[in-house]
Amino acid sequence: MVAGHLQEKKGLFYIVLNFVDSDGKRKRKWIATGLPVKGNKRKAEAMLVAERQKYQPAEYQRTADANMLFADYMLYWLRQIKSSVDITTYAGYKTNVEKRIVPFFRGRKVTLGGLRAGDIQDFYTYCATELEISNNTIIKYHANISKALNDAVRLEKIPMTPLKRGMRPKQVEHIGKFYTLTEAEQLLRCVQGDGVEFPVLMAAFYGLRREEIMGLRWQSIDFDANTITIAHTVVQVNIDGKSTVVAKDRAKNKKSYRTLPLVPEYRNLLLKMKKHQEEYRELCGNCYHESDYIYVNDIGEQIKPNYVTQHFKLILRKNNLREITFHELRHTCASLLLKSGVSMKDIQAWLGHSNYNTTANIYAHLESNSKELTGNAMQGNLTISGNLAAMQE
Repeated sequence: MVAGHLQEKKGLFYIVLNFVDSDGKRKRKWIATGLPVKGNKRKAEAMLVAERQKYQPAEYQRTADANMLFADYMLYWLRQIKSSVDITTYAGYKTNVEKRIVPFFRGRKVTLGGLRAGDIQDFYTYCATELEISNNTIIKYHANISKALNDAVRLEKIPMTPLKRGMRPKQVEHIGKFYTLTEAEQLLRCVQGDGVEFPVLMAAFYGLRREEIMGLRWQSIDFDANTITIAHTVVQVNIDGKSTVVAKDRAKNKKSYRTLPLVPEYRNLLLKMKKHQEEYRELCGNCYHESDYIYVNDIGEQIKPNYVTQHFKLILRKNNLREITFHELRHTCASLLLKSGVSMKDIQAWLGHSNYNTTANIYAHLESNSKELTGNAMQGNLTISGNLAAMQE
């Protein structure tokens, strides 16, 4: 509580508060009570006490913020950013903060103002050694902590961030698994007539992300021009224990918005699916759930994204297929394209990566076969058989 007293001026009581500001300078604040001096001293004194209790200059507020537990500040930060970030981004932040960051720092009882670089480094080490979490995941925790601390500095809760340059864990190149052509063909046979057949076909052939497949609508298909446009996505997130399906009229990035050729086999597939939906729409009548989505069940209900991921695993185990993730069907697509001699630049456009480097970094390990094809082509064009023969003579 700040110091203060009553001051009489022109027959009225004024409250005068004295404090030291954030720069260490002494300040005085006058507050009018509107009360005449005569007969109102007790009322004025009560107002003085109230003002002294509620008034918090920057120095006092900053001290209170700095004494807050860092774990509590991270939860406070989550509440503050919720309305300013995408719901899927928020869901990821919330999981990172509540599942990993808060429990560790609450156990340490370290405050926002007392947080040191060593505390944060200990957290990264704990995640890597005790929990065996990958560096790439720890980088996400680092991003959350860094943003939260930068916001604390911006809001003048702490004078500077304890994070130091070079503390960000090094990113480890992730080499995704993929199927060979033989394995991919076997998978397609195994999913024939199964509920997960359509997403598997679209991921393996077109390399679509799960959210792009779930977001495909009939308006995305041009049967006259024979094209398929990727412009809408559907994701499933878990917030506070509740699963939520989120639809977005945008792709992951600008390059992810793309139009691909609708090849004859897939054109026929979609026409059959469209006919199937029309038959069940007529059969179910008012019970049919109307929507423009392609991947729905027999009563028109949109199939949830998590079903695809979970059921895909069951299909692999049931048929004794090598385990890969559903997303790695996208890697399989890239692998088959590379082996067919398609350039990395064209694969970038097909997959909808934001830039060439993304494609090159992810699939560089697959490019050896492409280079081998190039070498064989050169050998066919420029032979040195005559040189070798001359050397043997």
